[in-house]
Amino acid sequence: MSAQVPIIDFSRFIGGDAGARLDVAKEIADAFRTYGFVHLTNHPIPPSSISMAFRQSKLFFDLPVSSKSKAPHPPGFKVHRGYSHIGLEKISNLTASTNGFTNGTTNGTDDAKKAVAHQIPDLKESYDIGSEHNVEQPNVWPPPNLLPGYRGFMTGFYWTLAEFAREILRALALGIGLEEEHLFKFYEGEHNQLRLLHYPEVEARILEEGCATRISAHCDWSAFTMLFQDDCGGLEVESPTTPGKFITVEPIEHACLVNIGDLMARWSNDFLKSTSHRVGLPPLLQNRCAGDKRTTRSRYSIAYFVTTPPDAIIECLPSCIDEAHPAKYAPITQREYNLAKASLSYL
Repeated sequence: MSAQVPIIDFSRFIGGDAGARLDVAKEIADAFRTYGFVHLTNHPIPPSSISMAFRQSKLFFDLPVSSKSKAPHPPGFKVHRGYSHIGLEKISNLTASTNGFTNGTTNGTDDAKKAVAHQIPDLKESYDIGSEHNVEQPNVWPPPNLLPGYRGFMTGFYWTLAEFAREILRALALGIGLEEEHLFKFYEGEHNQLRLLHYPEVEARILEEGCATRISAHCDWSAFTMLFQDDCGGLEVESPTTPGKFITVEPIEHACLVNIGDLMARWSNDFLKSTSHRVGLPPLLQNRCAGDKRTTRSRYSIAYFVTTPPDAIIECLPSCIDEAHPAKYAPITQREYNLAKASLSYL
């Protein structure tokens, strides 16, 4: 088996006839069953929009912390918006959590919190954006004078990605044996989350010696994630053949890397795979002071987490259960599942 995440030309799905669309959908589902990840190229997001999103992201993260903190992530874990400074979010906590919630409860959360007390910190900062119509998750914007045009662009980019996500949902449904629009009744686009990520420059020694990490190994907890990377590199996903071994995912300019989250894995009765991934040392380091210090480059990425409305009941999809594969998971609302996961990230 190849140790490379598959690359699929998504224009074959967008512009294909019924037979071609089904073929591409099955290829995507196979990639998700094996790797949990797939690179989609020639998708509907214009390269100019992606480039502008990265420019806007860099402008925000280049601001001093005092300015970024004028759009702070609210206290606690129930509202996931605004700026999270380095160390605020603890992704490593998810690694220690009970991932399945097989009984539809959060039993084990206290034990998980105790188990992660020793976890090393993640060296990243982020800014989260949602729909302006989501009253339960209100956006927290920086003052307009800090970044003129930022709010307008990011709001539009959010909805551009929401429409792309709808096409991916079509492909997912077809790929697992459902009608093309079966998942639309669970999707409004109002409850997704756009995340800008910045991994600051850091001494390589700190990462090599395990004193910190850029982001710990974890699984996402959305239905699926759409990710755009810059050219820095460093993303790794767990090998489909060797548990505990991670393989490098090279960035592809303007491609969208899509991965299944825990919610979709549960929804599909584990037919689709939610794969652990992390960000470590990039392949190329830079030297400072004539070789005195080896440092990483700054890294930027943009993630878009796709999910259902909070009160949607997540129970195993009909095409993913039969006598040989009974449902593994009890029904649960997205709200219950989301809060259980979020409570571990912001203790």
